Amino acid sequence: MKASAQIDFLKMVDKHSAIINSLCHIYYPVSEDRKDARQDIILQLWKAFPTFKAASQPSTWLYRVALNTILNKKKKEARRPGYDSLDKLLSLPIHTAPHTDDDLQLLKQIIAQLPDLEKAIMVLHLEGYQNKEIADMLELSASNISTRMHRIKTRLKENFKSQNYVTRKI
Repeated sequence: MKASAQIDFLKMVDKHSAIINSLCHIYYPVSEDRKDARQDIILQLWKAFPTFKAASQPSTWLYRVALNTILNKKKKEARRPGYDSLDKLLSLPIHTAPHTDDDLQLLKQIIAQLPDLEKAIMVLHLEGYQNKEIADMLELSASNISTRMHRIKTRLKENFKSQNYVTRKI
């Protein structure tokens, strides 16, 4: 790869590092796991960079590569015998987690418990992407995203209300 392409790659990763960090944070609550996932994503981006065509937005391409890297990593981890899935930790009742009255922290915990695809949709929505953009990134239809988004929001509201009530009672 030419030096100018390397510089372009570094600039793109730097400019869109929030996307990478946000995905790593939502899928991997443990700091060391986040660091590993970030390294895996950057490696995959580096490998795929020569195939990047300016036909799509750099952020869309980067998000797609990053999300696919994380989802593949999660599948491999789940297949490993004896793997202590972080999903098991996240599925613990809220009162067994460190207590906090911070509603934002509670919302993050609830989002982290969503299935991987729903988690991806919610993270993209919170990053400010429109349904059409999310659909393009995840290779789904815009109407499918809209339907899923409605269901996810309804479920999040219900979970937030019930878990917020439980934590305030404790």
